[in-house]
Amino acid sequence: MQNRTSRMLCGVSVAAAMAFSPVTQANHSWGSYHWSRTSNPFTLTVADNVSSGWDASFGLMISDWSKSSVVRLARADGTVANLRKCNPTRGRVEVCNYSYGRNGWLGIAQIWASGNHITQGTVKLNDTYFAMSAYNKPEWRNMVMCQEVGHTLGLDHQDEDFYNANLGTCMDYTSNPAASPNNEHPNLHDYDQLAAIYSHLDAPGTFLSSPTNEAAGNVPEDWGRLMRTSNGGRTEVFEHELGGGHRVITFVIWAEPRGKGH
Repeated sequence: MQNRTSRMLCGVSVAAAMAFSPVTQANHSWGSYHWSRTSNPFTLTVADNVSSGWDASFGLMISDWSKSSVVRLARADGTVANLRKCNPTRGRVEVCNYSYGRNGWLGIAQIWASGNHITQGTVKLNDTYFAMSAYNKPEWRNMVMCQEVGHTLGLDHQDEDFYNANLGTCMDYTSNPAASPNNEHPNLHDYDQLAAIYSHLDAPGTFLSSPTNEAAGNVPEDWGRLMRTSNGGRTEVFEHELGGGHRVITFVIWAEPRGKGH
């Protein structure tokens, strides 16, 4: 890879697909975060605020994640007025695309949580990079869309080794999502992990609201305290406390450690 831009994957992935044995993460839940519900499968609304160039990837994502035994995604028309902010809406995931700038990420996933319960979420897809020839391809759009929405369901990455071959899941790092097995869709391990995350049911009355519908911002200064860093600074999780047990969690993968070009 020749430069920082060419090393970028999503606000959630980068990799070099090389012929080493893949190592699948045995448990790839994102902490214990999950949506509250009283039965399975439950329906989660995902709002379409994306432009026409993203329509195919959005539809594929809805179809792919709805194959889970515990969650069904339902498309809704988006109502976000300011795509740069991509304000959240209680009880659903807003998916937005916009030219967010050369800030180091292709996409970021953000969730608002009350305790361990997700109350709302957003996905932001950075057209500044997707306009470049390296990423202006269906396989990149499919992978990033799939992975970011997977995070809002409570999933972490299956693998974060930059030198493993593709695992055949969008929750894996890669520099070539179209390589065999392609990383454009969830795989069985993702569906099994969702079944484990949502194996318990929540009592009626635990559907908690978020204290704010304000957007969480697009740069680290907006994301609160750094809670986790790994992979030499490439993987970071931030947490912004809102009070009363409410918080916003932002999951970002940088192409290189922060401070080097960010």
